Amino acid sequence: MADFVYPFPPLTTGVLLRRYKRFFADIELASGEVITAHCANTGPMTGVCTPGSWVQVSRSDNPKRKLAYTLETIQVNDGPPTWVGINTSLPNRVVKQMLATRSLPLDYGEVRPEVRFGIDNRSRVDFWLAGVGDEPPLFLEVKNTTWAQDGMALFPDTVTTRGQKHLRELMAVLPEARAVMLYFINRSDCLRFAPGDRADPAYGKLLRTAVASGVQVLPCRFEVTSTGLRYLGLADFCSWQPAAG
Repeated sequence: MADFVYPFPPLTTGVLLRRYKRFFADIELASGEVITAHCANTGPMTGVCTPGSWVQVSRSDNPKRKLAYTLETIQVNDGPPTWVGINTSLPNRVVKQMLATRSLPLDYGEVRPEVRFGIDNRSRVDFWLAGVGDEPPLFLEVKNTTWAQDGMALFPDTVTTRGQKHLRELMAVLPEARAVMLYFINRSDCLRFAPGDRADPAYGKLLRTAVASGVQVLPCRFEVTSTGLRYLGLADFCSWQPAAG
């Protein structure tokens, strides 16, 4: 277990029948039982939400939950079968643990999650990191990334005005503070990362502007298995994306 940055609870395998109303997924388990699982990913899950795909679900014993099962991973078959993590509640938990164990290529002191910042302090950055010595503080935002094409991870997979706002807010803290956008590539088959221009050209333009302004991009690769998540290091950041295929 030592090499996992996040160990999964026991997972059950099944087949995705359908995903609907964003939060629900009907799944047939190996036993033949059909269950409805909570889908924590509110996005379109482009390229990773095909009925008939193998999935893995966790089960909660909390009696207050309306749905006992949570959809955790889904298998894609563009090349060798690859598990993709689609539970968007996990990346911030994993990054928090990695910050605590100094597993990311960043220099910092104290770590605080969910710190208010932005115009009139009405936004919250995922993590605020104190600087070391004379270094200014660092604002770090995390984005779960599952869309891919030809070994290239792409974000976003839909228009995201919220994501655009986060980029503007990170640029606004410069140069008094440092700013990092961490893309949590929740699959092991991508060695490169680029903006998802076809889904949201405005976001792609803003990301390039942010990088030119001094925002650091950390495209972090993770391997998803049936027992946990393993950190693989950084993907190569590309300012372009492949042509539509």
